[in-house]
Amino acid sequence: MEDQEWIAGKHSLLEALRAGRTINKIWIAEGAQKHLTQPIISEAKNRGIIVQFVDKRKLDQMAPGLQHQGVVAQAAPYAYAEVEDLLARASERGEVPFLLILDEIEDPHNLGSILRTAECTGVHGVIIPKRRSAAVTATVSKTSAGAVEYVPVARVTNLVQTMEQLKEAGVWIVGTDVAAKEEIYGGGKIFTGPAAIVIGNENKGMGRLVRETCDVLLKLPMSGQLNSLNASVAAGVVMYEVLRRRRGEG
Repeated sequence: MEDQEWIAGKHSLLEALRAGRTINKIWIAEGAQKHLTQPIISEAKNRGIIVQFVDKRKLDQMAPGLQHQGVVAQAAPYAYAEVEDLLARASERGEVPFLLILDEIEDPHNLGSILRTAECTGVHGVIIPKRRSAAVTATVSKTSAGAVEYVPVARVTNLVQTMEQLKEAGVWIVGTDVAAKEEIYGGGKIFTGPAAIVIGNENKGMGRLVRETCDVLLKLPMSGQLNSLNASVAAGVVMYEVLRRRRGEG
């Protein structure tokens, strides 16, 4: 799987093509609706990518478990960014760094939705650990609705070390924790300066060392009975709060 990756679905594939991903070959189901496949066929033609029409069952075999809408492509593996690239992206845009650190998010659908919201809220990049974390796969790409092509993801060996490096670069590390005393709606200029928001694992939250390395811990106010929101929903609330604060400042 490492040396190739499957992209399934019209939207994901079009975004990948437009973002300049290296696509090796495209397979389209015979009898797939023209309005779905036409934009893909013309993009592929412009880029000299081979398109082959096959029986739909072949696509089911190639991309098992993926809703491919009659379109499957084989792409070069996902190119992870370096943490430096994420900070460089902020300075190229003349913006204050806004990063996301995901401490062992395991569900690819959660990772996909987080990337989708990250793209909408202007996050400069997402950092994930190499171990015990969902990687960027076809499912993630599909759930992110193509956002994976626009939000760089860096994969690091040691999350705590990376957090220390970010601190040295002047980035505030803000952890989200249900046990925190302060709520994210509190005062302070914490979100308007260079910030990296840490979202913990779906069940366990942040790891102990990761929690201890944060500069500040904040929680989402909960008025219901359930103690924890879905990780991607919680991440979304925090990302929009950062966006809101920054707009207010700007």
